[in-house]
Amino acid sequence: MDLNPNIPDGPIEKKWDNFKFNAKLVNPANRRKYRIIVVGSGLAGASAAASLAEQGYSIDCFCFQDSPRRAHSIAAQGGINAAKNYQNDGDSVRRLFYDTIKGGDFRSREANVYRLAQLSSNIIDQCVAQGVPFAREYGGLLANRSFGGAQVSRTFYARGQTGQQLLLGAYSALSHQISLGKINMHNRHEMLDLVLINSHAKGIITRNLINGKIERWAADAIILATGGYGNVFYLSTNAAGCNVTADFRAYKRGAGFANPCFTQIHPTCIPQHGEEQSKLTLMSESLRNDGRVWVPKNQGDCQKDPAAIPEQDRDYFLERKYPSFGNLAPRDIASRAAKVVCDEGRGVGPQGRGVYLDFSDAIKRLGKSKIQELYGNLFEMYERITGENAYERPMRIYPASHYTMGGLWVDYGLMTTIPGLFCLGEANFSDHGANRLGASALMQGLCDGYFIAPSTIPNYLAQMGPSSHSTKDPAFIKAENEVKETIEKFLSISGTQTARFFHQKLGQLMWEYCGMSRTKEGLEYALAEIPQIENDFYSNLLVTGSSQTINQELERAGRVADFIEFSKLMCLDALTRNESCGGHFREEYQTPDGEAKRNDAEYSYVSVWQYQGERSPPTLHKEPLEFQEVQLSTRSYK
Repeated sequence: MDLNPNIPDGPIEKKWDNFKFNAKLVNPANRRKYRIIVVGSGLAGASAAASLAEQGYSIDCFCFQDSPRRAHSIAAQGGINAAKNYQNDGDSVRRLFYDTIKGGDFRSREANVYRLAQLSSNIIDQCVAQGVPFAREYGGLLANRSFGGAQVSRTFYARGQTGQQLLLGAYSALSHQISLGKINMHNRHEMLDLVLINSHAKGIITRNLINGKIERWAADAIILATGGYGNVFYLSTNAAGCNVTADFRAYKRGAGFANPCFTQIHPTCIPQHGEEQSKLTLMSESLRNDGRVWVPKNQGDCQKDPAAIPEQDRDYFLERKYPSFGNLAPRDIASRAAKVVCDEGRGVGPQGRGVYLDFSDAIKRLGKSKIQELYGNLFEMYERITGENAYERPMRIYPASHYTMGGLWVDYGLMTTIPGLFCLGEANFSDHGANRLGASALMQGLCDGYFIAPSTIPNYLAQMGPSSHSTKDPAFIKAENEVKETIEKFLSISGTQTARFFHQKLGQLMWEYCGMSRTKEGLEYALAEIPQIENDFYSNLLVTGSSQTINQELERAGRVADFIEFSKLMCLDALTRNESCGGHFREEYQTPDGEAKRNDAEYSYVSVWQYQGERSPPTLHKEPLEFQEVQLSTRSYK
């Protein structure tokens, strides 16, 4: 497997310009000869499809939702980073670059991260031009607020609906190209396989989720922009439909899967309230700007009304442990700190799995009306779910699975190890290392789609020329038949348990042994248990209905089957990385005060796994990480 990152020559601030100048171009008159498939219509997919269509390429865009507007990007709340330094508080492209490298615990590629910081300001300009209603100061300038892992205010926001507003901007660009006939939009279609011809990605196989039809689609290049795999834990902040299928099917066709064990736990989620709950709800990290996180100092106070606990009996543990960053410590650090105090028996709420997020001081300082202006829709959402008024009683929050830093390996041009297959946004591994700082996911998705893919994909197309392959090629027929066989296999098992049952069982195992913290013994136990869940799944699965119509049980069965198989790769990756870094916290590798302990001498690399077949273990390849612009140091926010 070739892991050449193809990083351009020159100083880091010139690499992107050098790449674009030296890239091959496609004549405008020739662009209509090329067809590009985009799988996914969230921020990365919609922006890429719209941008490439505007350049003149023919685009087929697919999503399994009934509309691109329902992509999970809509759920992002708090904001998007950019190094514009509107607050004149010391921000710069280099500071954003450094904060992102440090936030990822020095496990990301310098060149990619610097480019992201460089292009961040362009994203804001693009979105403002589209009419995205960012919050503004009294004088009309765009407002900023702080997010975890930074000591400057660089986060642009649209109240608590930033993802929704950004997605509507990308959707408007997408819709315009659809109306011009440059994009064929295929809603309610799920990608179930990737088609390779002469080792290049040349098409996909989909299932029409309305009538069950299996269809073949050919193209000159394929883009996967299908999001992350956080739902491997069953309970997560992700939409129920989020899955690993597109990435994992590409992995089984030869695409390297990078850093699968790097998953992010978000510290600010509404705690689980029952065994039958199917998902968790995110409360924006922006709340930690004005909310103070605390638990009682004494276990005996945990069941008391929080208002009855005097100030001297409260432990503001983030402010105590991390005085420089306080409540805006990065997500992985804040999450582990919350877990520690709950494990000590000082958690609050019915199950003792919660900490308080208290706005009483901010309300006294700023007034209730200002807090309503900043966070009103989030407070309303919290009250609808919990029945509690957060203006009068502190919110209860607890960490939950949120984002995944692992994904398909890509080079500087966002191409995977399969030529012609590109991967954008959360579906790739590229920018966040072992931990994602808040407000950087939206930045990466739009950067990849609006600015990077439109320059890198033509470079590939110009070298290859238009494809002459059709969907009648034997490779398409073979892939289609394999998809049909898998579907029939699920329908023929006729067991007694639903796919949801197995997903929940898998999720509980993964959360316990490969979640917020991991151990060698726990990971080995999980790797022994997962095959038993897999065997039970394939002998006792019940899928009702048929394949010729809408069948959500069939959809779920395929996704859960991929999660089961993928979870083995995730645990294996965690087991082989004998260090703690970012969201990967191995309990055996921690400092005396409980912080993550990296091992740069042995693990300063990207883990890239190559599929070797159902009965053979995957092969580990390593892309060494070289740091020339930043100095490796102990990650500290104290």
